[in-house]
Amino acid sequence: MAKLSIVARDRKKEALVKRYAEKRKALKAAGDYAALDKLPRSSSAVRLRSRCKLTGRPRGYMSKFGVCRNQFRQLASDGKIPGLTKASW
Repeated sequence: MAKLSIVARDRKKEALVKRYAEKRKALKAAGDYAALDKLPRSSSAVRLRSRCKLTGRPRGYMSKFGVCRNQFRQLASDGKIPGLTKASW
């Protein structure tokens, strides 16, 4: 489980990115890089980190399911992901 402060910080960055998305897009289209430089650093989408929705783990994230590999395996074993079965041969 990731520290709650780090998860909260990431959510704050997500809100900032969403808030400045249109403004950043307009400034990029206009080529006004000086004005882009004055916006908050964390308003750039590149600074976001994909995290597991259940634990907040940043590594081993599976974007199709929105969870990390550990939670994915657990959910798949419990049969909570529709259409997914454990392979056996």
